[in-house]
Amino acid sequence: MIFTYRVLTGLLYPFLVVLIYFRKILNKEHSERYKEKILSSHFNVIRKKNSKLIWFHAASIGEFKSIIPIIKKLNDENNNFEFLITTITLSSSNLAIEELKNFNNVYHRFMPIDVEYLIKNFLYLWKPSVIFLVDSEIWPNLIFIANKNKIPLALINARITAKTFKRWMMVPQIAKKIFNLFDLCLTSNLQTKDYLKKLDAKNINFEGNIKLINSSNNNISNPNEKFLLKNKFWFAASTHKGEDIFCIETHLALKKHFKNMITIIAPRHIDRVKKIKILCEKYNLKVQILNKADLILNDKEIILINSFGLLESFFKYTKSVFIGKSLLKKLEHVGGQNPIDAAKSGCKIYHGPYVYNFNEIYEILQKNGITKQIFNYSELSYNLLKDFEEPKKENNEILETIDKLGQKTLAETMSRINTFLRNEI
Repeated sequence: MIFTYRVLTGLLYPFLVVLIYFRKILNKEHSERYKEKILSSHFNVIRKKNSKLIWFHAASIGEFKSIIPIIKKLNDENNNFEFLITTITLSSSNLAIEELKNFNNVYHRFMPIDVEYLIKNFLYLWKPSVIFLVDSEIWPNLIFIANKNKIPLALINARITAKTFKRWMMVPQIAKKIFNLFDLCLTSNLQTKDYLKKLDAKNINFEGNIKLINSSNNNISNPNEKFLLKNKFWFAASTHKGEDIFCIETHLALKKHFKNMITIIAPRHIDRVKKIKILCEKYNLKVQILNKADLILNDKEIILINSFGLLESFFKYTKSVFIGKSLLKKLEHVGGQNPIDAAKSGCKIYHGPYVYNFNEIYEILQKNGITKQIFNYSELSYNLLKDFEEPKKENNEILETIDKLGQKTLAETMSRINTFLRNEI
């Protein structure tokens, strides 16, 4: 099976090159660095003499942000480490520029596609002492080649859904062979711990979800700060098709109590903003599509966010937020968007009943009074009216709770990682 995978990825390589180049034309890949994914000559290796390289591979922004506190800890405690962070998405590379500017020993590169000869060259040139794969980044060629080269492998904040587990069990022998090669597995939830046991993984531990570690940027800015501080608004984040009317109905209910009520909506897929605008205008609502750096106009009621990477800059000023992909029955088994960034910004969070993808996170936050489940717009509008009675200021109770959860997770995770590093390198 692995031989078949290697042959297939090798045969697909020319087509993947064309695909990535096409994505570059569509501005979905970095205009220059896209070659890091497909050409060994553009790996741009930087190494210091007599140092050990710790490689973290994270898919995108959320995973990238989750490992920064771990790298900071390792960096503070060891003066002989360098760090390589690889990601896949363009947005993560933009974030890396900001997050890594204060480090002189942490490098960001795009992960090369999982083709045998590219991975071999990448490992040969960078020479990592240990590899950490984050979340669900399972790449067979990388894993088998690293093992063959006796490079220790760890899977951290591992996350396997029921759907993914069923897929792995369609090829149980190869799945078990892959997961058995990890020397350490730290899971993000107990369900994943159980799945990893069934997949013959070893050294499995659950110390909490590292995304709870509070690494939010307090200096994050929003050009609409003055507007947000003086106006009454609520925020609907990561909404999906089918939840737009819910947001409109909530706005209309609130408008009966506050004439100048403002609703800010950040759809998960921003290509929907024009359709949402048309829908809002059918209800005679004044709508503004807000691009990055735009100022909110004073005569608008519905603001539609039309840029990626702005959620935290709005969470910072938001008292109450609804997190989408949680109201649609058809998404019952894939529902839920990550509420952690909103929680780390001190927001009171509302969500629908379908949060399967982040069920354990929502349970933790609900137990601590940070999230609340609602079923319809009347429930949400009722709760929002109660929230409006007090200004946000700094929601100290939520922030303190998240900080305690994060610090506990970080301490226990670092204990496992430090033991692993002492034993392996």
